[in-house]
Amino acid sequence: MRGIDAGSLDSFDLAILDILQQDNSTSQRIIGERVHLSAAAVNRRIQRMREAGVIVGNYSTLDPTKMGRPITVIVEVRIESERLDLLDAAKRSFQADPDVQQCYYVTGDADFVLIVTVPSMREYDALTRRLFFENHNVKKFRTLVVMERLKAGLAIPLHNA
Repeated sequence: MRGIDAGSLDSFDLAILDILQQDNSTSQRIIGERVHLSAAAVNRRIQRMREAGVIVGNYSTLDPTKMGRPITVIVEVRIESERLDLLDAAKRSFQADPDVQQCYYVTGDADFVLIVTVPSMREYDALTRRLFFENHNVKKFRTLVVMERLKAGLAIPLHNA
C-alpha cells in the first residue's frame, strides 16, 4: 500500500504517530482515548501506516553505558573510489556490522558518517581494522569520541507535518 506521505496523514494519524514515537508500548486502547478514536480505528490506522512504510519499526532505546558499551564514537569515512560495486560493498559492510548503530551516506568532506558504540577502545581498534584498514577502498577515516551524550533519539517532529 503506497501513496501515504506526510501530506496525506491527517491529524489523527499524526497524533497516533506522536504517541508511538514517545512510547511504542502504549496500548491501542490508551492511544484511542488520547486521540478520541476507537481502539479498532487506531489499529487500522497503525496497520495502514506500517504497510505504507510510514512506520518502519518498533524499538526500545537502551542506555549503552548500562549495556556495557560506554564509548560512543562518530566516524567520518572517506572512500577512495565511488565505483558502484565498491561503494555498495562499503555500504554493506557498514550496515552488517553490529557495532555500527547508524550509518549515513553523506555529501561534503566525508562519504559516510557512522555512529558506533563499543565497550572499550580495544574493541574500537578491532572495529577500525575490520571496517577501515582491511577495506582497501577506505581512503581515510576520522574518529570523534563522544565525551557526553546530551540527546539521542530518532523521533521526528510532527507539528509541522
